Amino acid sequence: MIKKIFNNSFYFWRQIINFWTIVFMIFIVYDFINNNQLNEIMGSLAAIYIGVLAIYVGNKEFERWYNVHRSKHPGEFYVIVWTLLIFIIISLDVILQKEYKLPSSVVSSYLAVLTILVITNKSKSLYKRKE
Repeated sequence: MIKKIFNNSFYFWRQIINFWTIVFMIFIVYDFINNNQLNEIMGSLAAIYIGVLAIYVGNKEFERWYNVHRSKHPGEFYVIVWTLLIFIIISLDVILQKEYKLPSSVVSSYLAVLTILVITNKSKSLYKRKE
């Protein structure tokens, strides 16, 4: 199993990004529930998450352009999950009138996810036109 993960770098990075997505989102929810108790580490978690996401997407696009990558794992799923998470947190913050402040690192991460999706969709459309 371990050998399979490391022999297929795309599979490896997909597992890493899935792991960090879940971890980061759990920390975001915990931070919301506990009114910014994790404020000190949210920036670090966001940096790790965006870094791993950039590596994963860069690897995926490189493999697409060199005809190595054919599987489909749509980034739209990540955007939908991120959008729901941010919307629910903002809505609950207003409804519950909490003292919570959405960390700028979380907002930046959401914007980075949106930006990366737009760039990869453009790359995908250019690749299809090339074929």
